Amino acid sequence: MSAITIEILIILLLLAANGLFAMTEIAVVSARKTRLRQLAETGDLKARAALALAESPNRFLATVQVGITLVGVLAGAFGGATLAEEIAAGLKSFPLLARYGEAIGIGTVVLGITFFSLILGELVPKRIGLNNPERIARLMAGQMNRLASLASPLVRLLTASTEFVVWVIRLKKPKDPPVTEEEVKVMIQEGVQAGVFDRREPEMVEGVLSLDRLPVRDIMTPRAKIIWINQADPHEAIWHKIVVSGHSAFPVYENARDQVVGVVSLKAIYANLAAGIPAEVRNLLVPPLFVAGSQTAASLLEMFKRTSQHIALVTDDTGRTIGLVTPIDVMEAIVGEFPSPAERLKPEAKKRSDGSWLVDGFMSLETLEPLVARLQFPFAEKRDYATLGEFLADRLGRMPKEGETFDEQGFRFEALDLDGTRVDKVLITPLDSGSPLLKPTNHTTSL
Repeated sequence: MSAITIEILIILLLLAANGLFAMTEIAVVSARKTRLRQLAETGDLKARAALALAESPNRFLATVQVGITLVGVLAGAFGGATLAEEIAAGLKSFPLLARYGEAIGIGTVVLGITFFSLILGELVPKRIGLNNPERIARLMAGQMNRLASLASPLVRLLTASTEFVVWVIRLKKPKDPPVTEEEVKVMIQEGVQAGVFDRREPEMVEGVLSLDRLPVRDIMTPRAKIIWINQADPHEAIWHKIVVSGHSAFPVYENARDQVVGVVSLKAIYANLAAGIPAEVRNLLVPPLFVAGSQTAASLLEMFKRTSQHIALVTDDTGRTIGLVTPIDVMEAIVGEFPSPAERLKPEAKKRSDGSWLVDGFMSLETLEPLVARLQFPFAEKRDYATLGEFLADRLGRMPKEGETFDEQGFRFEALDLDGTRVDKVLITPLDSGSPLLKPTNHTTSL
């Protein structure tokens, strides 16, 4: 092997050493401290060493710079002293270049070493370090600590000098920036693209992150859609309302709906009936949990956990009950796109298993008529009412009473639930159960 070949190999080794320093530096700086801390807590000694380097950068950076500077000086000096002379000697056979041989030799060596130093000693190693910073930081942390011990006098001098200059310019020690919500979303999206997360999980994470900004009023069931129970009603009327509604919990009031005395659950009623105990509503009441409409969904969850209750009544600034909310409402806000307040206020018509329809009293007749077969109302120009509740009042000649019924067009209309002078819920039952009731439509329609 020729002398010049050996010299080139030595320079390449020096450049490789420079690359190791550059790779380690970028890996330690780029490594996520949270990930290193997590590995260190599991007993990973390499991760613990890498975390120590990341949290004490002065000593580590000084060691890296000592190594890079020493390698650079050796590569330049060795190349200039040897390769440049070889190139100059080779140019003596060319008369036109012989007089410039020394300059050409030095220039060629400088350009060559600079090029390969950038590629092999900086750019490629840094790309490698950025690809897997935690792993490389763990692998190189031990070697960096040993090198720091060997060069400790010079490292201490550089560290002390750096600290002094930093003190002079009043540079404060940087704090780790807090992870922002947007960064979490970006990481989740990257996880989806990498196959780590399911494509639906980003929506769920976004729902969780929004709970501390989501007011309860945006996820509650509005007052007009609540089925209320009057404590003074007879048992038959209460039971009929419970069975027809299909709900599992009901606010119970005395005299007026804003005078709520408790909440009764269908589970408690069935438990008493199964035990052969008369299901008296007043004996099954649970104290109501009131929350403000402006309260966040996150704080609502904490209240549910603290009180072990699963239903809350939502109030406005005047103390009036404006809705009802359950943990299921919060879950719907997390697992998918939840309806807006305007959509929650839209009237609904639900077809029950016995063929009857439970309809919001403020649903327009034009919307209801196409849903129920054989149900036809007079033409719009021949009537003075527009909603189902107004239709009941027109046929009775007055505001209906709760539980009041009348028959028309082969259907029985029952004012199931009233809020003051407003009909909230109407039960429409076909009198001819053998006739087809449904037109081609969904069993539950939100309009």
